Amino acid sequence: MRGYSIGHKQLISQCLSMLPTENFSDPLVNYEYNKLSVDALMKVFVAAQLDKWESYADMEEKLQANPEFCESIGLESISASQLSRRINDLPTKWAQTLFEKVVRILQDLTQDCKGVNSRIGRLSIIDSTHLKLPPQLCEWAYVTKGWNVVKMHTRIAVVSEDTSYPDKMVPSTGNVGDVETPDCLVEQLYSTYLMDRGYPSIKNLRSWQDQNIQFVVRVTKNFRIIPMETYSTSHPSILQDAKARYSHAKEPVRLVEFLDEEGKRYRLLTTRWDLSAEEIMDLYRYRWMIETFFKWIKQHLRFVKIWSTTPQGIWNQLFLALIAYCLALIFQLKTKTTRTLWEFLRLMRTYMFKPYEVFIKALNAKKSKTSRGRQKIPIPKQRGTPFKGNVAIIKEQKRKN
Repeated sequence: MRGYSIGHKQLISQCLSMLPTENFSDPLVNYEYNKLSVDALMKVFVAAQLDKWESYADMEEKLQANPEFCESIGLESISASQLSRRINDLPTKWAQTLFEKVVRILQDLTQDCKGVNSRIGRLSIIDSTHLKLPPQLCEWAYVTKGWNVVKMHTRIAVVSEDTSYPDKMVPSTGNVGDVETPDCLVEQLYSTYLMDRGYPSIKNLRSWQDQNIQFVVRVTKNFRIIPMETYSTSHPSILQDAKARYSHAKEPVRLVEFLDEEGKRYRLLTTRWDLSAEEIMDLYRYRWMIETFFKWIKQHLRFVKIWSTTPQGIWNQLFLALIAYCLALIFQLKTKTTRTLWEFLRLMRTYMFKPYEVFIKALNAKKSKTSRGRQKIPIPKQRGTPFKGNVAIIKEQKRKN
């Protein structure tokens, strides 16, 4: 950018420069948009997610207060109403394309990761979460009385014990069932798919087996499974480990049943014959990682705050929120910090509009521990009330000797 070195460039500008938005700055793409290019539009909304800007008015104020940032993305002037119109008009395919490009950067950065461990390998976890919308403004998202929602059907890639990221997402209205989405989310990858009860059906299971896809999925108690051969197991929580068939199955699958710590029964179907029943049981516990991911983006990226009431505007918000998450993770991985992603994002917000070099210095600063731990404070012997005046009512507590 004009007049900046990397060190003096603002943190937010340096961060957004990692977004692969070259194609969206093309004059042919932006011939209708004089003040706000597609490139700048998406960068503004990713910045809004990263820095937790609350509303269009908040965005406008933040941009007006930071002309250096606006200059770095080629933005001369913008209003809240323009931002609102443009996010609703932005073709969702463009936001999806940017998300896919960001995912490819993460795939390159994590290509040497071997998964949760050497035996289990990488996991692909699929689940969905919902975003509640105002009924009076979003009749198109009606599911039932007082329940107007959209869903974000998501696949996260677990590349190591402590690193995961969303690598595919399909938005939908709330009346689309989980069982209807695996065709969009399940692909032939070098990983094991992990899914809850909403996804397996006879049709889906047969399709996955035909494609030689590895999976560990939970099935409902009403799903009919016929054990063919039982294997011995000594683990007290495992009730059954067996070769089994379901209705119309071409090939047998493996059935593992176990009880959790609270006595809840789980029935898992899997094509992982190479793992022990105990490893299959432990593998399923990694499903909590996608629940943690949904909680993280809703809490830390204020994902529950909607910017639009139109389908296209909301689909764009879903993709831009995931782009913001992935961008923060890319930045974290490139700095090789030991801080958690939340600690890293929190520090980013503190130094968002300060020079990049100042942020890096704070990131690498060693924490100084001056406290000797919690000390026992002796009860003072002197009596009397240290308060003066007649505003508060004070009643002296009598102490036991």
